[in-house]
Amino acid sequence: MSQDCNNNCGSCSQSCEDRTAPQGIPHEQLHPASSVKKVVAVVSGKGGVGKSSVTSMLAITSQRKGFKTAILDADITGPSIPKAFGISEKAYSTEDGLLPVKTKTGIDVMSINLLLENDTDPVVWRGPLIGGAVKQFWTDVIWEDEDYMFIDMPPGTGDVTLTVFQSLKIDGIVVVTSPQDLVSMIVTKVVKMAEMMDVPILGIVENMSFFKCPDCGSEHRIFGESKLEKIAGEYGLKILARLPLDSSIAEACDSGTIESFTGDWFDGVLEQL
Repeated sequence: MSQDCNNNCGSCSQSCEDRTAPQGIPHEQLHPASSVKKVVAVVSGKGGVGKSSVTSMLAITSQRKGFKTAILDADITGPSIPKAFGISEKAYSTEDGLLPVKTKTGIDVMSINLLLENDTDPVVWRGPLIGGAVKQFWTDVIWEDEDYMFIDMPPGTGDVTLTVFQSLKIDGIVVVTSPQDLVSMIVTKVVKMAEMMDVPILGIVENMSFFKCPDCGSEHRIFGESKLEKIAGEYGLKILARLPLDSSIAEACDSGTIESFTGDWFDGVLEQL
């Protein structure tokens, strides 16, 4: 026992022979009818780097390879997954639990926008209520025989990220970044948070890495030279993919046709997760 011990084991991370409370917080249990083999959270240190589009394309790639795939949209105050997939119907519940909505190709999706009367209704909730909603998407939704679940996280390292890391059984995270110096600094914060929470980092995806001229085929670094190798080398992380600055991706998300994307950027990535 430490000399500074206040006998409050519940708030202590130390391990000693006098401990009377278990370390850590037990994970929330999935719905009894659910089965999810691998859970990957897609995170970013800030907004605007394309986290949701990366989540969508990872899920689409998984589904195309024949895996049963799901997306849990944990961005409660800024949900964009239903819009990207063109989902207009609402989720509904049975006496057994809440059922996700399927996309055109069969990806199971749960998002707060699938429960709101109007898609544009704001979610003006405090942190604990938002965290509780994310937990319910895990515990109350019936996720049937999912090989991969991708969690679209809100940006930053706040309440929801902490809730997901502590309460859901995450197999690892994919960090989405872009080439700017500012984003590189924020990625470091995400990496350090993951280390603090003992959550494995599966790799980094750099979005808006370059612009490929449709006329001459040359590549231009619109946001400057990438710092990705430096960050990846410093923390021993894999670089999973580099995505171009491509207006067709944004257009597909806006029109609800993201499942039609044809890029091969994520071919081979699933094997690394």
